[in-house]
Amino acid sequence: MSSELHYLSLDEVARRLKARKVSSVEATQTILGRIGTLDPKLKAYATVTPERALADARARDAETAAGKSRGPLHGVPIAVKDLCNTEGVATAAGMAIHRANIPGKDATVVARLKQAGAVILGKLQMTEGAFGAHHPSIPAPLNPWNATYWTGSSSSGSGAATAAGLCFGSLGSDTGGSIRFPSTMNGLSGLKPTWGRVSRAGVFALADSLDHVGPMTRSALDAAIMLGVIAGADADDPTAVPHAVPDYAGTIGAGVRGKRIGLPTNMRDLDADSGSALDGAVSVLRAAGAEIVDVVLPSDFEQGSRDWGALCAAETALAHEATYPSRAAEYGPVLAGLIDTGRKISGLEIARLQARRASLTGGLNTLLASVDLLLMPVMGRAAWSLETLAAGGRDPEAVATRLRYTAPFDMSGHPTLTLPGGMTADGVPTGFQIVARAFDEGPILAAGHAFQQATDWHLKRPPV
Repeated sequence: MSSELHYLSLDEVARRLKARKVSSVEATQTILGRIGTLDPKLKAYATVTPERALADARARDAETAAGKSRGPLHGVPIAVKDLCNTEGVATAAGMAIHRANIPGKDATVVARLKQAGAVILGKLQMTEGAFGAHHPSIPAPLNPWNATYWTGSSSSGSGAATAAGLCFGSLGSDTGGSIRFPSTMNGLSGLKPTWGRVSRAGVFALADSLDHVGPMTRSALDAAIMLGVIAGADADDPTAVPHAVPDYAGTIGAGVRGKRIGLPTNMRDLDADSGSALDGAVSVLRAAGAEIVDVVLPSDFEQGSRDWGALCAAETALAHEATYPSRAAEYGPVLAGLIDTGRKISGLEIARLQARRASLTGGLNTLLASVDLLLMPVMGRAAWSLETLAAGGRDPEAVATRLRYTAPFDMSGHPTLTLPGGMTADGVPTGFQIVARAFDEGPILAAGHAFQQATDWHLKRPPV
């Protein structure tokens, strides 16, 4: 645990800023200095905007001095994944062909962060097009805990930067596990909201019906604060539902007493570290008053991760129709391979996929109607070394195995919260996820907060 400014929680920094114990300029300068020192090695940022950030920090301090506050993030330095459009700042989505793309308008999530007073430090590096590999010309961010381990994809820069104190919180996106993988690999609290809870307007698509935008932070409380800012209906995105946005941070102390939390009995192939993180979560949540009950995942749950690959491929092909295959030579091999696969899928196969997706979603809805929450691993193998990941290959079955416990919840759209819950012998964080009914983010955040009130995994910091 560290009390240094750059490692404080977003909530604590916001409270210090409000009390004028620290200025936004001071906080911003501290983080920019740390970025200058560490990011040449970690490579978490695609673009840093120090002049803009400091100008915004000075403006937030002037407002504070005048007794004005824009909201819960007033003056807090954060960063966003480089697929979120930022007015006047390059948004490349990890792609070589988009390096010169300068949007004329902020993505809705970025605009809402600014409206709430956040100071945007820059854009965080990511895999090409938000799929599984970085473009060959773009260095991949390193895991600050152990550089020989995976940082997670595709929100790799968000994971590394938030863990290493290069921002107080960040935005990531999750299509098959890309908030959850980097969150568990970097010891973060990452929230994949319900599909439709957060606007995707101005966010570069990997697969429209699978993409989720959400916060990656150092605690469940910090995630609650950020979700409360970015969630809600949006005229620019008709798929953003018009449901009221609860006060997630205000109700986070609700706890889990009396809650029924389902633990699936038909999970398989968990290694010792993944199983240990899950066992620890069971013990802590039970001690906090939850009832842990055995449940069974739907019979087609695992098929969901296989179907995800084909559906993602088809939707990605559509998303890249303007530049692929016309500029195929400028794509990396992994993303190009996905698009090639997607372009070959027949309409009949898409219909089959959608029918099975509807069945999976219905099965999960039925399961979640019988319990309040669901406790799950993030991955069967808790932490992947780069060597093991490379040896595992990228064939569809290997990918489906890695996505076994994440992709089905992108297919169904249910919200999940990933939390740190252990450490491997190599000093790499491990985690687990809590799943809730659609648009029921409040209870998973409260459960995550209850877990973190009783543990200190989220307070551990990498050796950088």
